[in-house]
Amino acid sequence: MSYKIFLDSCGELTDEMKKCGVYDNVPLTLQVGDVHIIDDETFDQAKFLDLVASTTECPKSACPSPEQYMKKYDCGVHNVYAVTLSSQLSGSYNSANLAAKLFAETSPYINVHVFDSKSASAGETLIAMKINECEEKGMSFEETVDTVEKYRASLNILFVLEDLSFLERNGRLTGLKKIAANLLNIVPIMAGSPEGTIYQFGQARGFKKAMVKLVDTVVEGCTEKHSQRIVIAHCNCLERAELLKEKILEKIPDIKIFINNTRGVASLYAGNKGIIVSYD
Repeated sequence: MSYKIFLDSCGELTDEMKKCGVYDNVPLTLQVGDVHIIDDETFDQAKFLDLVASTTECPKSACPSPEQYMKKYDCGVHNVYAVTLSSQLSGSYNSANLAAKLFAETSPYINVHVFDSKSASAGETLIAMKINECEEKGMSFEETVDTVEKYRASLNILFVLEDLSFLERNGRLTGLKKIAANLLNIVPIMAGSPEGTIYQFGQARGFKKAMVKLVDTVVEGCTEKHSQRIVIAHCNCLERAELLKEKILEKIPDIKIFINNTRGVASLYAGNKGIIVSYD
């Protein structure tokens, strides 16, 4: 195998991706109060959500160090690709990029490129899939980078959040908005901007109506773009994700849809019962 694809741990891997040997994750670290959690294969989502719910403190995340990335890059392949959480949301991209520059000093014949996903979770997953697709087609390193950078710019990502507590603790939602949202049962629909920030795309009264609006938005976007793939990431709500998949397939029966459970970082931002959808 002449290439490897590394995602920071905000990007989930499908079961098929885990088995093929091409992909790996570089873990971020989560902190809830005095508890530190490594976002790797040992991450226990249920315990993490209980821990977050048990405190009013704002949970935090810390990006991987350049040394962590360098250890991953030194894997005996010719082409190395890294996909990180949006540089507007985390220092993971800067850390991975610094690692690439340092690694080039000792391993100048190894190609390394870091993609700023300008996204998160399901968006990172789609970018990693595209890298693999390009490599399997026999594209050169330069062709792969160029193709995937253009592909990244075309991606869309949407979030429907049931638990607003983290956004409130993190200062992204004022107390007044939180009270209004609770009283009126308003569910915000968030989206990723081209620059990699998060903004409120819309809202609905009640989660069922929010999911209907999400389906309509995804179907409209996928139809307009002739999308090939959708990745749905859910935080502790598989039934909700399966229903979303079913509703989309009713209107676009030929599209490929993958479902992942969120890792630690995405669980932190999406909150309990949150849904993240990305399509190409």
